[in-house]
Amino acid sequence: MDDQTASSQEHRKKYELRLFVFLIVFLFPILSVAIVGGYGFIVWMSQILMGPPGPPG
Repeated sequence: MDDQTASSQEHRKKYELRLFVFLIVFLFPILSVAIVGGYGFIVWMSQILMGPPGPPG
C-alpha cells in the first residue's frame, strides 16, 4: 500500500509540474496577447464607427 501511495504522489507531482509549465509557458502568454489584441481591435473599430477622439472640427 505504501508503494502505491508513493507512486501515486510521484505521478501527481509530475502532472502538477507539467500543468504549471503549460500554464506559464503557453496559456498565460496566449491569453495576454488575445486580451490586448481584442482590446486594440475594439478601440480600432470604435474609432472607425465614431471617428477619432478629440474635439469636433
